[in-house]
Order: sequence, then structure tokens, then C-alpha cells
Amino acid sequence: MLIFDKAPFPSCHAATLVELGDGRLLAAWFGGKAEGATDVKIWQSTFDGKRWSAPAVAAEEPGFPCWNPVLFKSQSKTLFLFYKAGPSPMSWSGYLRRSNDDGKTWGHVEQLPAGLLGPIKNKPIQLASGCIVAGTSVESHRAWCSWVERSCDDGKTWQRCGPIAVPEKPHGLIQPTLLRTSDNRLLALCRSRGIGFICQAESKDEGETWSAAKPLELPNPNSGIDAVRAANGDFFLIYNHTKTGRTPLNLARSQDDGKTWQRVALLEDGPGEFSYPAIIQSGDGRLHVAYTWNRRHIKYETFDPAKLRAEK
Repeated sequence: MLIFDKAPFPSCHAATLVELGDGRLLAAWFGGKAEGATDVKIWQSTFDGKRWSAPAVAAEEPGFPCWNPVLFKSQSKTLFLFYKAGPSPMSWSGYLRRSNDDGKTWGHVEQLPAGLLGPIKNKPIQLASGCIVAGTSVESHRAWCSWVERSCDDGKTWQRCGPIAVPEKPHGLIQPTLLRTSDNRLLALCRSRGIGFICQAESKDEGETWSAAKPLELPNPNSGIDAVRAANGDFFLIYNHTKTGRTPLNLARSQDDGKTWQRVALLEDGPGEFSYPAIIQSGDGRLHVAYTWNRRHIKYETFDPAKLRAEK
């Protein structure tokens, strides 16, 4: 299902999803003339279980393109919209808006302090302690590197922790997606450049310090990934299963804290770009996925995890 058939922008990318208090879904993405164009804004749409609402502007920074929105609802029921704005990923700044009415209205725009960017692509996770842990990263001409940012006061202040050491130089890692294991470690699965595989690091102290990252057996063509821990403890990961290009797009499951993965669904395998996925689990147990469809649409799919079976 496409989130929209027609829209006031020709290009779009980088979807994010969150479940609202009444069970509806909220999606956001960036859209405009083309990635990096000055007219690119953050757009949003809600899903009532039957249809998606018409796209509406959620944030913009006049004169600068917006990038990579991230939606997150904390234990206090505050809805966060994080996004970036600036000429390029090498010079963007982090921004934040909050909502107390599930995105019907948004509070004033907050620019994050210098050195902090917020969750760079994927949703944060909130621990039993109440601390929010968000995967973030920095891109420069010569070095890419990942960190996490932690907040233990519901997003009022943030502390950067890391970095996550890169397996090989001069390659790099960005856009961590975070998972909590059965023994309360945190895993960071990262997009890689020049390595060819998804890389993973772990933390035993709620994200304050991290092991060096190591490549998994899952290929990565320098493209975004996302993962979620389901209510039963299974991990689900959506990613491009290739070292080149951005097709196919796979959904994989791990039932042993990320040690092994098996494909449980093939979302796309035709020519084109199918990328930058987002995945969440709603309160009714269903998995919800959104991703870029050839830079022209955001596509949405949903799965019952109990019906997913390992595929060859």
C-alpha cells in the first residue's frame, strides 16, 4: 500500500513510523523537488487502519533542505519529531518539535545544542530506567562515525556517548538501530561504508560505553536499515540484502538475540530503489513497515509476526 498516490512533491525519502495513543499510525518523511533541494520539508500522514490521510507539512526550515525525520513517543506520552536541516549531512543541524496531542499540533521548533544531532535515522528506545537512548552519527568527507545520545529527563537534556569504533579504517558506520537483548545488553546495528556488511556493537551499561563494531554476515550496500524487538523477544530487521544497489529489500528475524538471522519476507526484489526502511510493532502485536519506493512514494506494509516463517 502506498501512503499517498499524489503529493505536492516529486521526490520523497526516509520514512519513520510511530503508533499513536488511539491505535492509529503516524508516518513522516522528507519530500520536495529532490534530496538536498531547498524546498524539501518534513511531511506527515496518519493511518486509521483503512486509509492514509493527505500529506501535511510537519516541519520546515526556509532556505534549507530538511532531512531524516524520526518519530518517537516516550513513556510520558510526549510525541517527539526529530529532524535535521542544512545544506548537506556534513553541515546539517538537529531540530526537535514536541506534541502533546499525537501530532495534531506541534510545539515550537527547538534547535539541538551544537554537537548533538538527535536520532539520525532510526527511532530511539526507552529503557526500564526511563533513559532514552538514540542512535546518531556524523558524516564527513573522510570519516563516518556512530555514537548514541542518552536522555534521562524525557528529552530535556542529552549526553553523547561513544564513539562506536569502526572495524576497518578509512571506512565508517552511520545510522545505528538499537535493540535490547534478553540479558539487558544493547546492540547497535549500523549501516556501513566500504565494508559490505551490517556491523554490530554492544553495550553492557545502557549505552554509556560500547564495544568495537564487528561485521555480521548480513550484507549492506551503504544503505539504511532498521530493527525492532518484538514483545516476545524476537528481533526483526529490514535491510537491503546486497552489497550493491538498493534492491532486494528483506525482512529477517532473529530468535537468539541477533546471533543468527533468517529471512521471513521478501518485500521487493525488482529493479529500482527500495530503501531507508522503518519498522515498529503496535500494541496489537502487528509489525508495521514503511520504506522509500523509487524515491517517488513511501510504501507501507503490515505483518502478523506469528505467521512469518523462515524462507530459503
